[in-house]
Amino acid sequence: NTVTTKDGVSIFFKDWGSGQPIVFSHGWPLSADDWDAQLMFFLSRGFRVIAHDRRGHGRSTQTVDGHDMDHYASDLAALTTHLNLKNAIHVGHSTGGGEVARYVARHGA
Repeated sequence: NTVTTKDGVSIFFKDWGSGQPIVFSHGWPLSADDWDAQLMFFLSRGFRVIAHDRRGHGRSTQTVDGHDMDHYASDLAALTTHLNLKNAIHVGHSTGGGEVARYVARHGA
């Protein structure tokens, strides 16, 4: 699955299950795959789990620019809008933590 951002970057994501969504943002230089154990844990407990490959990582578009928290937050906003997520829990590790913090600051919880 992919979503295309306003600047044309394709963001790969996993979207499994139903229920309250939990969105996982990975650390640098990882990918959505590094959350698989957590995805399976929460999926088995009735949550909808989403993890994406940040721009320039994994299966998302490899870019030479846009590697800053504003772009990362905008990419995350594009994903949450595309999936029509409501009442989502956001989890971030390392760079993903900064991405989540900037997303909440710029786009709300």
